[in-house]
Amino acid sequence: MELETIRSMIYEVRGVRVMLDFDLARLYQVENRTLKQAVRRNMDRFPDDFMLKLAKEEANRLMLIGISQNVISPGYNPGPGQVFAFTEEGVAMLSAVLRSHVAVNVSIEIMRVFVEIRNHLAATGRLSVELAELRARMDLLPEDQPVQRRRIGYVKD
Repeated sequence: MELETIRSMIYEVRGVRVMLDFDLARLYQVENRTLKQAVRRNMDRFPDDFMLKLAKEEANRLMLIGISQNVISPGYNPGPGQVFAFTEEGVAMLSAVLRSHVAVNVSIEIMRVFVEIRNHLAATGRLSVELAELRARMDLLPEDQPVQRRRIGYVKD
């Protein structure tokens, strides 16, 4: 499984990084309705911080983003039901609910991508702090003073 493919399926919804049910169904090689059915049978394993139920407008907006990034084919239909968005913890729980070797292996790859994104964001945060410190130090430096220079050439008497 290519990590770049998984990375392109991670969206930010309501300030949380999530993966959509139909993307996960494709990765886990199951039908979307099968995935949703497994989730509905085990709703007690998916509290609000593990899974978000998206409003139609949110789902449509994410579909447009996915289509524009060539992650979702233009003719794809996620189905008539509500779209589920799973957080990192929800993806881990989903592999336990589906109970297949494919789900476990794909879940491991997805966890690696989430960790990679978290590490990247931490590194970016450190760079931002260092940049702010450098700017503060530059503000303490004296401004350039214009230097009086003599003109080169002959001096008139």
